[in-house]
Amino acid sequence: MPRHWERHRTKRIGWLRAAVLGANDGIVSTASLVLGVAAAHATHANVLIAGVAGLVAGAMSMAAGEYVSVHSQADTEKADLERERKELKADEKGERNELATIYVGRGLKPALAKQVADQLMAHDALGAHARDELGISETLSARPIQAALASAGSFAAGAAMPLLVTALAPDALLILVVSGTSLVFLALLGALAARAGGAGVAVGAMRVTFWGALAMALTAGVGALFGTA
Repeated sequence: MPRHWERHRTKRIGWLRAAVLGANDGIVSTASLVLGVAAAHATHANVLIAGVAGLVAGAMSMAAGEYVSVHSQADTEKADLERERKELKADEKGERNELATIYVGRGLKPALAKQVADQLMAHDALGAHARDELGISETLSARPIQAALASAGSFAAGAAMPLLVTALAPDALLILVVSGTSLVFLALLGALAARAGGAGVAVGAMRVTFWGALAMALTAGVGALFGTA
C-alpha cells in the first residue's frame, strides 16, 4: 500500500515567521526612515545614505535579536530534555505511567493508553516524552542560526525595495512615490504571508498595510516637524 504524506502548514511556521517579520520590518523601517529624512528637506544623496545605513543596521539588529531569542528557546528545550532524560533513568515506571495518563487525557481508554505508552517508550522513550509531555518535536524545534539568517536576509530584501525606489525617484516626487510603492509592497507581502499560512489574503494585506502606513506617516511627520529647509 503506497504511503501518503500530507503537507502541513505548521512545518512552515519557523522560517515563515522569521521571513515575514524580517521583510515587513525591512520595508516599513527603511521606507519610514527615507520619508522622515526626505520630509526634513535633506538632499537626495543624504536620503540614500540614511536608507543604506538603515538597511545594514536593521539587518544586523534583526539577526542578533532573532538569534538571541531563538537560542534562549533552544537552551530551554535542551535543559528540559536533559531533566527528562534524568527522570527516565531514575523512575522509568513513573514516567511510563505519566505518559499513559497524558494519552488518557486525550481520549484513550486506560488499557490502550498503557499499551501505547509501553510501545512508544520501547521505541524511543525520550522522544515520546519530548513530543507528548514537553511539546518539543523535530518540526517545531528551535533553530537559532536558521532564524537569524532568515531574518537578516528577509530584512535586507524588504529594505532593498523602498531603497531602490528612492534611488530612482525624482526629488519632487520622492515622498509620494516611496510611500505609494512601499504600501503596495506591504500589501503584497501581507497577502503572500496569509496565503502561505492558510489565512485570509485580504485581511492579511490590510493588516500589514495599515500599520505600515501609520509608521510612515508618523515618521514623515517627525521629519517635517523638526527638519530645517
